[in-house]
Amino acid sequence: MREVSTKLLVPFDEELALPHIVVRNASEDPRGIGYARREGATWAGVTHEEFLTQVETLAKGFMAAGVEAGDRVALMSTTRYEWTLTDLALLTCGAVVVPIYETSSSDQVAWILADSEAVAVVVENQEMALTVSQVRERCPHLRDVWQIDAGHLDELLEGAPEVSDAQMRARRDAVDADHVATIIYTSGTTGLPKGCVLTHGNFVSLSQNCLALMDDLVNGGEENNGTLLFLPLAHVFARLIQFVAIASRTRLAHTTIGTLVDDLGTYAPSYLLGVPRVFEKVYNSAEQRAQGEGRGKIFAAAADTAIAYSEATNAGRRAPLTLRVKHAVFDRLVYAKLRSAFGGHLRYSISGGAPLSARLAHFYNGIGLPVLEGYGLTETTAPACVNPPKALRIGTVGPACPGVGLRIDDDGEILVKGINVFREYLHNPEATDEAKVDGWFRTGDLGELDADGYLTITGRKKDILVTAGGKNVSPAKLEDSLRSHPLIGEAVVVGDAKPFIAALLCLDEEMLPGWASARGITDLDPADAAQDQRVLDELQKAVDQANTLVSRAESIRAFRVLTTPLTQESGHLTPSLKVKRNVVLDDYADVIDSIYSSPRA
Repeated sequence: MREVSTKLLVPFDEELALPHIVVRNASEDPRGIGYARREGATWAGVTHEEFLTQVETLAKGFMAAGVEAGDRVALMSTTRYEWTLTDLALLTCGAVVVPIYETSSSDQVAWILADSEAVAVVVENQEMALTVSQVRERCPHLRDVWQIDAGHLDELLEGAPEVSDAQMRARRDAVDADHVATIIYTSGTTGLPKGCVLTHGNFVSLSQNCLALMDDLVNGGEENNGTLLFLPLAHVFARLIQFVAIASRTRLAHTTIGTLVDDLGTYAPSYLLGVPRVFEKVYNSAEQRAQGEGRGKIFAAAADTAIAYSEATNAGRRAPLTLRVKHAVFDRLVYAKLRSAFGGHLRYSISGGAPLSARLAHFYNGIGLPVLEGYGLTETTAPACVNPPKALRIGTVGPACPGVGLRIDDDGEILVKGINVFREYLHNPEATDEAKVDGWFRTGDLGELDADGYLTITGRKKDILVTAGGKNVSPAKLEDSLRSHPLIGEAVVVGDAKPFIAALLCLDEEMLPGWASARGITDLDPADAAQDQRVLDELQKAVDQANTLVSRAESIRAFRVLTTPLTQESGHLTPSLKVKRNVVLDDYADVIDSIYSSPRA
């Protein structure tokens, strides 16, 4: 199959904008709990009516402070209740929200503020305010800087009486589906980030249709606690899930990765958004803990059973009796404890941003915590396709979302068309014309459609390596397998125009002590781990396992362990944890050269 499209389940409403959904919720279910704020060790509910009042009051505060319809206002903060409140308040007064990752460098902040022509920025704390102050002279349009932790939102509320309810509502009613809601800057794996212009219609229509497709995801009965967002809301996927939660009236709570484990237990979400690295870390931590407690063999057997059970049942068959019995035993011994770690009420997780290994997907499915993998980009308002809860097909990223079309070009590139595709790149018509052809957005990713319209991602067009022997190699499958090993924090496969494929590996420093302890290794110096033969032997096993997934011509023949991790701070990862491959290749060119110049090569 070369092209497929899915019909809209909910008609496109030209009049409906994001703030209107908040109004509708308060009108139809005023006392329903739509949000939760952490108060110490507990969570306090916020009703739809209370949230609307807070949004409207803050919107009037922004209007009194001079925010006009169409003004670009940046928002730089960790994931917290005030992020969502500020987002909806700005949208209510007709402003365009420009998210900035809290980890962004001063140069990145300067570029986004200047390119978007932001007139104001809301930051979380003093550190972020300092970053803005350092680049303020490079941002000629910037007028106001408001700091959440300094109480500036409360100060804005003091100006709200200057604006009448009628003025605020007139501003809100003037916003429709065609108006620009946000400008989200791409993570910039190559070159400067580009500002993706997304409309209210992009978010509203996609949210409504995803809900219609995935009704089983959000309707969990009496124990439906909604979702606990921990990914940065500057990321388009987290932002969409925020609006999905609001549109579905399921509770929306916020946390950060640092307190996620504790908050999962106290909040107990019914659905969760994550990225593959989070699911990998949870699995690796559980495995390491089991090994440290002398239960490594039991965990390994339980994991193998879960995977086999998922493989059997996901194919539409009934698992053999012996497998069902083993699965039931391990469910009491192992799986129930893992489900409890997620709060005990989790029904589904959604994964995006990067490929999730099939083995890991089968593991979670087999323990009763299915992960619904989807695919999309900032330019497609997050998902272009996603696995439906009742028709999960592991190894794929699902069929096209309602209102979306997928096409596989002659060279294998995935093209997307529909309600979710962005309007343009801000101030960059050349890039827009290059990316959009006859309404189809060129994703730069490679994929295949099966007979039922399910999409499988096979690689990244720009990441394809061509060896000196002419073999085309997509590094994604190898890298996914390598990262699934507890000792490996990050992996970058290299070999373009080289005689064979090799890999750069980074150790997971959090997992290293547990791995050593479980094996009775007491003399391992973390500073020397990259050269320790016992560590290198374990990494070789991970490489050997990855090589079973590809042909010999595509297999990894050598690897090097980097002595420093690849991080956002080092400039090697984007805020959404994607590797900036070109930066890694440039910064570690000498290491790569050493691989191919050694006698072993």
